[in-house]
Amino acid sequence: MTVTAEGGGPARERVYTWLRDGIISGELEGGRFLDEMWVSGVVGVSRTPVREAFHRLAAERFISLLPRKGAQVRTVTARELEEVYQSRRLIEGHAIATLCANRAGAPAELPELIEAMASSGAERDWFAVSGFDRRFHRAIVNAAGNTVLTELYDTLRSRQQRVTVRALEARPERLTVINEEHRALVAALNDHDAKEASRLLEEHLRPVSEVMSVLPQEG
Repeated sequence: MTVTAEGGGPARERVYTWLRDGIISGELEGGRFLDEMWVSGVVGVSRTPVREAFHRLAAERFISLLPRKGAQVRTVTARELEEVYQSRRLIEGHAIATLCANRAGAPAELPELIEAMASSGAERDWFAVSGFDRRFHRAIVNAAGNTVLTELYDTLRSRQQRVTVRALEARPERLTVINEEHRALVAALNDHDAKEASRLLEEHLRPVSEVMSVLPQEG
């Protein structure tokens, strides 16, 4: 994926989207310092919307704002990755239990998202795959109807998608396994089988050793 700054829309939104997508895809790598003037020149905006975008990205933990140094892309550590998986298991596990208890079945859009992941994966577009993967899991959380948990889940977005990209770059063959696990999870939800759905989720949301080994242990 090549990140480009597209025209249209509020300036701060264009800056935010360009930086966010560059960080998720890895083109703006962890540890890199971001200069306001450079960003404003690339995107074609003044420095004010760049500062606004920086503050939003910092709040979402894409970057860190350092006194007298500016903005730095955050590096996802192995410990942080493990904690993200633990948090996801708690939130998604609760959502699955709720859906099964209510006999709600799987959200209708899940099969389509699985196919979209497969199509993007065939082109090795890991950025697109990470987006569809996140939408798949967020749909489950959102369907449970707890808006506070959905908002909390959304705070994991930066690390969730960045880790997905890194995992698939390290082991592209994992996508076939991921999609098979997604299909099995959809089936368990449609069967209202909370025990099986929980087992599948635990298996699915486990750290990949190849990714853990290349991430720094601490920030």
